[in-house]
Amino acid sequence: MTTIKDSVHDHIAVEGVAEALLDTPLVQRLRRVRQLGTVSLVYPSANHTRFEHSLGVYHLACEALDHLGIDGLRAERVRAAAILHDVGHGPFSHNIEELVSRETGKCHDDVADLLAGGAVADALHAHDLEPDPVAALIAGEGELGQLVAGELDVDRMDYLVRDAHHTGVPYGTIDHERLVRELTFIDGALVLDEGNVQTAESLLLARALMNPTVYSHHVARISKSMLRRAAERLLETAPDISPADLRRMDDYQLSVALRGTDATAALGERLANRELYKRAVWAERRDVSDAVVEADHETIREFEADIAARADVDPRHVVVDVPTETAMRETSTRVLVNGDVRRLDEQSTLVAALRQAQREQWRLGVYAPADQVEPVGYAAEDVLGLETDGALVSEVRRPGRHVTLEEFE
Repeated sequence: MTTIKDSVHDHIAVEGVAEALLDTPLVQRLRRVRQLGTVSLVYPSANHTRFEHSLGVYHLACEALDHLGIDGLRAERVRAAAILHDVGHGPFSHNIEELVSRETGKCHDDVADLLAGGAVADALHAHDLEPDPVAALIAGEGELGQLVAGELDVDRMDYLVRDAHHTGVPYGTIDHERLVRELTFIDGALVLDEGNVQTAESLLLARALMNPTVYSHHVARISKSMLRRAAERLLETAPDISPADLRRMDDYQLSVALRGTDATAALGERLANRELYKRAVWAERRDVSDAVVEADHETIREFEADIAARADVDPRHVVVDVPTETAMRETSTRVLVNGDVRRLDEQSTLVAALRQAQREQWRLGVYAPADQVEPVGYAAEDVLGLETDGALVSEVRRPGRHVTLEEFE
């Protein structure tokens, strides 16, 4: 058994198949992948890694298995899945996941090919485990897959607390110990036991507060968009780097590749030195048409080219950032109420308010170098057909424009 001191859970005892997996190259690579990608450009202490998080997920999975009375090979599969659940992440975690998925057809939880051979497969076989069932758990399949990837998964319980701890914000603090203690299975569904509506609401509220403060902070979004554009350009111009290669890079390898390739060196240096683009447009959802919100990748690239042409700037200096309108998975968390299993959004009046808040927090961003913000902003209004009556926030205070009290750098 190996005991590891953790900043969130104190001492974590790693044994069995998890201990055998710990020092495999696939898991050790996670030491070089930041949990929050470019968020460290906003919160300097947010340098924690996917490796630390994987240990935390393993720890909470062990506690949940003990509480639920699950043991034997079934439990070992879950422990293996917990320690391996993030090995499919590319560099900078979620920051370029959309690009990697588009180019390779694989999301971060599609890891069957990664577990099929090498040291990981050897470690699994040595503990009488087959790779495919472990990969299925990581994808959230089956009853026990809900523990690893579901509405009440231990992944979410760890990252909210860990991200709050390392950024220094108080919003992600949840009672993860209570959450684990109150888990139960009813007819194959993982639910929170009777009397835990508020416990489920706390998970939802923590996620809702962390999103605008940390995960979607405007500087994090700008740096993420710049990184994504740079990685796209790298694949387009570096013949020796394939999408499969990009998927398996770590943060340092991608940073070096960006700065070492002529077509991406400028963006790579900007990211390395935090010389970030600024907001030319920051538009609310009500001022953006459905056609823009639902535009695919190629259409967005066309928008960027049209904006650059109209503003008479280099097309590489315009980034249009259209976030997806994602549903809050936590709203479908199931809770036992008066003996009935109910979804949280059927039981909690808080859900509707948080959904409305999420919609009001949505912003479309258009970014450009500081000296090109004004012409790009005007051009983006025209190309994207944006409303202008109080809808825009720009890094440059344009005459006659309403400027909100949102934080500017």
